[in-house]
Amino acid sequence: MPSLLRLRAAVLTVSALLLSTVLAGCGDDDTQGEDVTRQELSWKACPAPDEAQGGGASPSPLPDDGEWQCATMKAPLDWDDPKGDTIGLELIRVRTTGAANERIGSLIFNFGGPGGSGVTTLPAFAEGYEKLRTRYDLVSFDPRGVGRSDPVICENDQQLDAYFQQDGTPDDAAERSQLLDSTTEFNDACEQNSGKILPHVRTTDAARDLDLMRQVLGDGKLHYFGISYGTELGGVYAHLFPGRVGRAVFDAVVDPTQNAEQSSLGQAKGFQLALDNFAEDCVSKTEECPIGDSAQDVKDRIAKLLKDLDRKPIEGIFPRQLTQTAATSGILQALYSKDLWDILTDGLVEAYDGNGSTLMILSDSMNGRSENGEYDNSTAAFTAISCADAKPRYDAAYVERRLPEFRAASPLFGDSLAWGMIGCTDWAVAGAADHPDVSAPGAAPILVVGNTGDPATPYEGARAMVNALGKGVGVELTYRGQGHGAYDSKNKCVQGAVNGYLLDGKVPPAGTVCT
Repeated sequence: MPSLLRLRAAVLTVSALLLSTVLAGCGDDDTQGEDVTRQELSWKACPAPDEAQGGGASPSPLPDDGEWQCATMKAPLDWDDPKGDTIGLELIRVRTTGAANERIGSLIFNFGGPGGSGVTTLPAFAEGYEKLRTRYDLVSFDPRGVGRSDPVICENDQQLDAYFQQDGTPDDAAERSQLLDSTTEFNDACEQNSGKILPHVRTTDAARDLDLMRQVLGDGKLHYFGISYGTELGGVYAHLFPGRVGRAVFDAVVDPTQNAEQSSLGQAKGFQLALDNFAEDCVSKTEECPIGDSAQDVKDRIAKLLKDLDRKPIEGIFPRQLTQTAATSGILQALYSKDLWDILTDGLVEAYDGNGSTLMILSDSMNGRSENGEYDNSTAAFTAISCADAKPRYDAAYVERRLPEFRAASPLFGDSLAWGMIGCTDWAVAGAADHPDVSAPGAAPILVVGNTGDPATPYEGARAMVNALGKGVGVELTYRGQGHGAYDSKNKCVQGAVNGYLLDGKVPPAGTVCT
């Protein structure tokens, strides 16, 4: 499932090895009483990502031989007891290419999720930020509970495989009971395996970690680039520490005024809009669209495919079959970026012929599953952070009452987004609030970039963030484009405005529109 709509289930217990690792990471008695603001980081060559980070090879040097360095920063496990037990937060950086007298400081990235590993994501996208590197060290991190930063551990790979094969949109009492039971079991496993850290992974905790990071890196102000959930984290930071905000950019903006249900309903509308745009794009090309004669025909055929898969899955990637749930996840993943639309078209053509492998590859990408069958911990981290943040708890009866409105918002995705709301119902930790407080009177200007075609964080969230930050803080910029986010679209207008602010402090006029 995508970043803000992860259904969770299937369970038993995780391996004893992973459990012992995560428990060993929390509560190092040797660090009690230490002033963590005075620590010095030991930067070293980055190791290969571990399973919780998604695996793979160590990050390659950048084209100018820029070497990646990693370090572990100690932070309080409980920010209400700052000299108590500590946890380790994994950081990554590459140094600036500019001269010492041109360096502004560190630019810290959070790429979203919640639950995404910044240690693996920054190197993957760093070439797109080379202009920013002329005056900043580029820095990212695994937030607490994520990747190498004392990861939340719930289910093992085999259990997650079983979950992603089940029906996430129940049609009868038996399927509903199975989904509810597996969600409860998953949540129980999280508590059993990671109970010590679960109360301490709220966004407010991560925001305090950001301020510690700022101090340890030697910066007087926090210079920050937040994407998707990273905009919520940045907004919470600005609320807690308005006087410490430096130059900050929010891209693919979460609406901070919405509760979990409103956010899910907004995503239903956003992904439906993206599907509409995908279908229109296919039939508007000079060559014949291979998946439909009209935009409505494209959507009708996709709806029929999903209905057929609900009755009878097709061949996926052996030994797994492509189910309705997996196909829906694969389609959603492709709608995140226009660059994936051709792959989605190919995957649909194959699926209509009985081959679900491409849609399953997309689904695996959405769910954090690597080719060797290992899952990163983004599923567990997403659930833990979301449930610790969000106060509302929704049961099955409530979801069923809300289904008509979700289906009206999106005939294809409404059911899955509605049923996703049950994920926190049996969570061990109470949620903090209905929605985050991001009011930041007196903070420096924050550039807030909204994309009119964004499926996961709909465009309206940018204006809501600007208003919630308060007068004189949020500066709205609109990109009339497709996909999740704006800067990585390589639109020259967007990048020029963002670079101008981060590098030279030039705030673009409020209401600027890029096409």
